[in-house]
Amino acid sequence: MTIASATARKFWLVPLYAAAVVVFSDMYLTQPILPQLSAEYGIAPATAGLSVSVVVLMIALGSLAVGPLSDRWGRWPVMVGSAVLLAIPTLLCALAPSFELLLLGRALQGLCIPGLTAVAVAYLGDRLPANALGRAVGGWIAANVAGGLSGRVVGGLISDGFGWRASFAVFAGLTLASGMSLLMTLPRDRQVAASGGWRQAYLAMFAHLANQRLRFAYLIGGSLFFGFLGIFTYLPYYLSAPPFSVPPAIVALAYLSYLAGVIVSPWAGALSARYPRPRLIMIGLLIAMAGIGLTLIPSLPLVALGLWTLCSGMFIAQGIAPALVNQLAPQAKGAASALYLVAYYIGGTLGGVIPGFGWQAAGWPGVTLICLGALALALAAASRLGGATAQ
Repeated sequence: MTIASATARKFWLVPLYAAAVVVFSDMYLTQPILPQLSAEYGIAPATAGLSVSVVVLMIALGSLAVGPLSDRWGRWPVMVGSAVLLAIPTLLCALAPSFELLLLGRALQGLCIPGLTAVAVAYLGDRLPANALGRAVGGWIAANVAGGLSGRVVGGLISDGFGWRASFAVFAGLTLASGMSLLMTLPRDRQVAASGGWRQAYLAMFAHLANQRLRFAYLIGGSLFFGFLGIFTYLPYYLSAPPFSVPPAIVALAYLSYLAGVIVSPWAGALSARYPRPRLIMIGLLIAMAGIGLTLIPSLPLVALGLWTLCSGMFIAQGIAPALVNQLAPQAKGAASALYLVAYYIGGTLGGVIPGFGWQAAGWPGVTLICLGALALALAAASRLGGATAQ
């Protein structure tokens, strides 16, 4: 690869990663303000958690469409169109007069988001050589992490100072700007997308479910995100209650632990080119489980350490798993990546609600028990995946 081509590659990666930051910020804008939503609307924690879960569920459903669509029509129009359209429901959320209409706006956001998130890894796989894909996917995951951090911390701080509607308004503008940036800078697809009708596209998509190794990878994604999202969705209730009783702005700062993911994801992606990916995923899961255990100790410094440890382990695993799916899929890679996202976000949908019943029944220990069980399932799947890969 020439110096000029390498420079060009870096140029278009920057707006792609920037768009990921904004899109993932949109996804998590309500997470740091769940206690305020509970108080304002008189709803239980598990009900308030629907403002997170509905987005995640609609991302899973939307991914079923955009994966085959990108294989058939091309990645570029799906990615760019979705990023631009996402600005509309984001603004609608800022104007919603009731919790029900807020949920509707969040659902529409969820339908737009996978046009970028479920297609980008396949787009990177189309354009980059195999020896550069792991690092690029690691960078993409790091951008996702930065977006999750921005939505929770920046969105939480804006909400604390100016109200939650202001955070949606600000990010609606940023979303539109990022979509226009992709329109102007992202290279178009190199080749004509696969021909054929929708039936053929979906047959190719669901044929991946016959691949045992891909099924294990999908189970890892769903279980991993269940445990992770469960912890961070109900964290505000834990930190705002005794013995901590910290204000909302400080709760939002707890999400700075996401910075660990920005650091470890590119590093994990690079390591995945040298070491077996299932083994690295198992290491990440064990680290994440240790981090959850630390949060049970009623000390703010130890809770903070636990959150950083959890994020480090989670993003080691998540920094590797999408590239592994791309590697394992023999064809229709956009559909394979989309199915991974479906499993991932279905897990997150459940993780945004089910641990809430653990909170209502047993407080934070109830949340952690449920989330540790999910990560244990992911660990078992990774172990089976390692054995299947070695055969």
